[in-house]
Amino acid sequence: MIRNLQPLTHNPSPYKTMNMLYRFFLTLVVVASTSLSGIAHDEVPGPPQKQPIAIAGATIYPISSPPVENGTILFDKGKIIAVGPKVAIPKNAKVIDGKGKMVFPSLFESHSQMGLIEIGAVNATDDRREIGNLNPNVKAQVAVNPDSEVIPVTRSNGVLLALSAPRGNLVAGQSTILQLDGWTYEDMTVKAVAAMNVSWPRVESAIPYKSSSSRRRGGSEDSDTNPLDELEKLFDDTRAYMKAKSSPRQKHDLRLEAMIPVVTGKLPIMVSADSLDQIQSAVSFCAQHKAKMILLGGYDAPRCAELLKKHNIPVILSAVYRLPRRRNDAYDAAYTLPKKLQKLGVKYCISGTDRSETWNARILPDHAATAVAYGLDADEALKAITLYPAQILGVADRVGSLEKGKDATLFVSNKNPLEITNQVELAFVQGKQVDLSDRHKRLYNKYQQKYEQQKKK
Repeated sequence: MIRNLQPLTHNPSPYKTMNMLYRFFLTLVVVASTSLSGIAHDEVPGPPQKQPIAIAGATIYPISSPPVENGTILFDKGKIIAVGPKVAIPKNAKVIDGKGKMVFPSLFESHSQMGLIEIGAVNATDDRREIGNLNPNVKAQVAVNPDSEVIPVTRSNGVLLALSAPRGNLVAGQSTILQLDGWTYEDMTVKAVAAMNVSWPRVESAIPYKSSSSRRRGGSEDSDTNPLDELEKLFDDTRAYMKAKSSPRQKHDLRLEAMIPVVTGKLPIMVSADSLDQIQSAVSFCAQHKAKMILLGGYDAPRCAELLKKHNIPVILSAVYRLPRRRNDAYDAAYTLPKKLQKLGVKYCISGTDRSETWNARILPDHAATAVAYGLDADEALKAITLYPAQILGVADRVGSLEKGKDATLFVSNKNPLEITNQVELAFVQGKQVDLSDRHKRLYNKYQQKYEQQKKK
């Protein structure tokens, strides 16, 4: 039975109202903190490598060179010492029998929100976005949660490296490259700042971008409505700020300070764009401002391949599992994109971010395998999820292939990772052995026992 509710006979004072709201939100924070404390995964990060490790008798896939049958890979202190058919193994080395196994460098997810979100419906676990259009000072690195349950699930399929990027309306902030094992975000960081992430607005035509000043000189009526004027002003303000920095009267500006590497060409802009109009507009803008550009998305990239090659712009295909964007597109338009870009000579790599920025990053090899089913060479597909991302994101001197001097970030499996039945059996991040248990495996084992118990009844 619902009781009659008595209306308030007076309005509470603003002070009391604010006090009540404060207590309410404080209670929410406490409850959320208490409930979320149990979300941290159970897997313990691997200890530093204490002795040389040799994986012998396996088929080694360096990626940057042909496979080595019955080969050995030796690594120590987190670095690869030697790879080949005949490798001298130190007496104090731990030898792992690799007979019948395969060794690959880590798969590399070139765009995700790894460590920035846990549960989409719980705001307290979502650190992907900040308020406002312009947030170049936002750093994904410092917001990464090393205890995310998604991390062990992802690395169980050989994805040990990932770029983690913020989301936003226009300038989202700075993305970071992570290795998926470590106690803190510092332990996990491979490259603190990899790119400045920008979501390119929709444009009405394929006419190359013109600055607001040139449009005004030309008598354009929409000089005040171009959505990119805000971005252009950010570039102009940064240049002015750089000139004024020497003055003691100039105040420190975090946003403009973060834009200096972009304006000077030291940090690339990762532009999210799919349509031909967007891509042409972005290339024109970056060329005008002499900014380096990486294209994320790239559905229409084959339609402007010559433009991308002219400006040396690589493409991160945001997924292979995508629907056609237009009614008259072939059903396999997205599946054939990697093969088309390879044939056209455009630098590219494969991501799975369009299907899931985080939760399904583990299925990255399935995107590459689908590209193989639609014409891409298998060796090329492996490069597209290992070496090519490392080259595009500027860390190929450390990861992406199995070569002397590079990080010992690799995994051992029973089959090629492009095969869906592949099982990752061992994994190492900078020589540290990774715990390959995860929430999915624990739940599988739990309910397997349930059905076993029911059979005995």
